[in-house]
Amino acid sequence: MGHGTREVPGDRRLPARISTMNWIRIAAVTALVGCSGAAVAKDAVSCGGAAMLGGAQLNCSHVEPKAPPQFCTFSWDLHTMAGDQKVVEGSFMLPPGASNVQVYQGSGFDSALSNPIVICRGNK
Repeated sequence: MGHGTREVPGDRRLPARISTMNWIRIAAVTALVGCSGAAVAKDAVSCGGAAMLGGAQLNCSHVEPKAPPQFCTFSWDLHTMAGDQKVVEGSFMLPPGASNVQVYQGSGFDSALSNPIVICRGNK
């Protein structure tokens, strides 16, 4: 082998790239296992939106009775009737028990280019 190392029968040396890939896989699996609680956690807010017939609307409900009021932000990529793309953004507060609250309404849109992204955080 060279550089003062000798070959030992059964000694398999892997190229550095393969060894690095294995460490990346191990780190990724460890991170997923360590964060499994976050993926299982129940969301306190449920939202749905649609864009059609010239308008767009986003409605949300507070669906976890034991959760505190939720402060939420949203971002939504919409297609305008003029053929352009527009990102609409906003924020809102949703108290426990709130149901089907209209948090955004706009006109001039014929379709959604993405699902609305809504991120909420409880206030205690």
